[in-house]
Amino acid sequence: MTTIDAAKLDFKELNQKLRDTDGDAVLSGCCGQRFIAAGMSGRNITINGVPGNALGAYLNGASITVNANAQDAVGDTMNEGRIVIHGNIGDAAGYAMRGGKLMIKGDAGYRAGIHMKEYKEKIPLMVIGGAAGSFLGEYQAGGVIVVLGLDIGERKIVGNFPCTGMHGGKMFLRGDCGDIKFPDQVTAQRAGGEDMEELKKYVSEYCELFGLNAAEVLDAPFTVVKPDSKNPYKQMYVAN
Repeated sequence: MTTIDAAKLDFKELNQKLRDTDGDAVLSGCCGQRFIAAGMSGRNITINGVPGNALGAYLNGASITVNANAQDAVGDTMNEGRIVIHGNIGDAAGYAMRGGKLMIKGDAGYRAGIHMKEYKEKIPLMVIGGAAGSFLGEYQAGGVIVVLGLDIGERKIVGNFPCTGMHGGKMFLRGDCGDIKFPDQVTAQRAGGEDMEELKKYVSEYCELFGLNAAEVLDAPFTVVKPDSKNPYKQMYVAN
């Protein structure tokens, strides 16, 4: 295990030091350095402090744990691996995410899961423990997004315009979500037995990571959102 003091390093120096080390690593004193662990595979990285934008971009199998908040674009286009955030994250988490897992203890900002996609056995997963901002799952083409709404008080579980342009994948929201306006091209309904069995896997892993009781979290209604069509914009490009 290698420990790197990031307090006085800019993002280029920090990333070079990380790449020059072998095996697992702990980064202490992080404060906004960008692109940490971009494209990495086969390593466990623990970050103490707040990493900057694009943490784990193009991640290809590494495991990252952040013991604080994280900024924008966490897991941008990640391919494999897992990123665990013991705090909140900024905007555009999981942008174009195409594999792996993104687990957030707290809230997510705007446009989480935008352009999320999947291919065959590669099905990305994002679990948000708190609330998510507006445009959650915008243009989602695949993968699974789960929002648990834990400890959010009177706040809504998601902001405005969730699932705008969604044409693939699936979203689970804890609660009946009757006050949320979804676009016409998706169907939102109470999750049934098959969906709940699938959801149980995701929630159990999440709760194990953050020391929560999965049975208590699952003891609530969930809304599952799915697209009505795999190509909702066909009429815009194909003549009748």
